[in-house]
Amino acid sequence: MSLDDTTAGHLQELRRGTVVLGCLAMLRRPDYGYSLLESLGRNGLAVDANTLYPLLRRLEKQGLLTSEWNTDEARPRKFYRTSPAGDALAKVLAADWRELDAALARLTGGTDGDER
Repeated sequence: MSLDDTTAGHLQELRRGTVVLGCLAMLRRPDYGYSLLESLGRNGLAVDANTLYPLLRRLEKQGLLTSEWNTDEARPRKFYRTSPAGDALAKVLAADWRELDAALARLTGGTDGDER
């Protein structure tokens, strides 16, 4: 399906905040950037590397992620993990997402979120 620029822009805007929640949720188990990128994509949340890596640095700077370098392999990798503050934020964002999903389902004629 080919999207016009307006539609593509709105879809990008709609997905923007979901990437934060997706990262915080996935990084409850430590992972490195490229593996996270693939995992998000496999789970239906495709993210561009040029979006993900700056996001990881920002979330770490905000104290929502912690990181450490693994130098055991030939190629060092920076592993990220959701911090306690990030885990708390993920719970708040997920709860709000469920409320928004239920509200939008009602507005667009879908089923109420409670019926799932």
